[in-house]
Amino acid sequence: MLAAREVGAAGLSVAVLEEDAEIGTPEHCGGLVSISGIENLGMIPSSNAIENNNIKYAKIFSPSKSFELNAEKQKLVVLDRRAFDKQVAFQAQKKGAEIRIKCSMYSISKKHNSINNNYNDRDIGYYIIKTSEGSLTCSYFIDARGIGSLIKHNRLGLLQSAQYEVYAPWIDRNTVEVRFDRERYPGFFAWTIPTDSGRGKVGVAGRSINAANSLKEYLDSKGEKYSIIRKVYAPIWIMGPIEHFVTERTLVIGDAAGQTKPTTAGGIYSCGIGGILAGKALRKSIEKNDDFLLHDYEKNWYSIFKGEFDKLLLLRKVLERLDNKAVDQLFATISKGEIEDISKTGDFDFHSTALSKILGSRSGLRIAKTLLDNEIRRLFNI
Repeated sequence: MLAAREVGAAGLSVAVLEEDAEIGTPEHCGGLVSISGIENLGMIPSSNAIENNNIKYAKIFSPSKSFELNAEKQKLVVLDRRAFDKQVAFQAQKKGAEIRIKCSMYSISKKHNSINNNYNDRDIGYYIIKTSEGSLTCSYFIDARGIGSLIKHNRLGLLQSAQYEVYAPWIDRNTVEVRFDRERYPGFFAWTIPTDSGRGKVGVAGRSINAANSLKEYLDSKGEKYSIIRKVYAPIWIMGPIEHFVTERTLVIGDAAGQTKPTTAGGIYSCGIGGILAGKALRKSIEKNDDFLLHDYEKNWYSIFKGEFDKLLLLRKVLERLDNKAVDQLFATISKGEIEDISKTGDFDFHSTALSKILGSRSGLRIAKTLLDNEIRRLFNI
């Protein structure tokens, strides 16, 4: 929708095809984001799009250790993605975008013809999109079909996840919870994102797990009664961006481009920026009659996020090799001063900042020893 907003703002014809019957559904996103991130997307969430603007703490658990971060300076909010996505759609429509719901895309093909210009022979042509409402033609195609576009290329980066909307007395309106357990949630974690006192989004994800069973065990482990109001199951992507976002006149954005964070699979900010940059590059390409300018999208996105994503991918590779004992030892190396420093200066949209503070501190040597001990246990199966 953000890409459509940018394209429509230039007076260009743009259609958005949404296969579901409602914009913003199914809602499989936790919706946790910083206010600064949302503002960078050119959005001010409406009151009904904000479920919780009172997040003060983040409690992080390993199997037997924990620490708490003060999150007030990061100014986090929990979005109702259904309401927020509709707000973005309204912006796009006001800029001229045509939105078609319950319109499934079946295939895309290209009719070729080459012309000679000042640069070289270019394949211009046009795309033929076959949909449930008939065939459409377009000069440019923005692929925002989500993880479905990635599955056909690589399944190794997919994890199964489940997220339920839950009513339970143990959900604290002010506190996000994250629990690491290598045995129960290999490669990921369990989470609780509060939307109000006694209400929130509770989920799990992991490699080769039964997400429904794992989430039931997590909820039951709380030891108090709870009610499930809504269930959502969806794969998440944790392997970072695809190599190229632009091929001819096709631009791939968001989940389809792997623009979600390798550590948390969150992507409101990084995917949103992708949509904006793609829309702006397309506009400029048409204005200048130069398709090479489409590649500005890829170049500009990587200039913002490549360093961050490279660090997060490295962190993921390290964490996936740790057993629970090593995770506990890793938590034990983090000092109170480091926690306070991260609380004061951490950036929610760029997690590697906090990581660098830990790994670049005196705790770095202790962490290195923890990793070495873990590799020895793996080697000798201790």
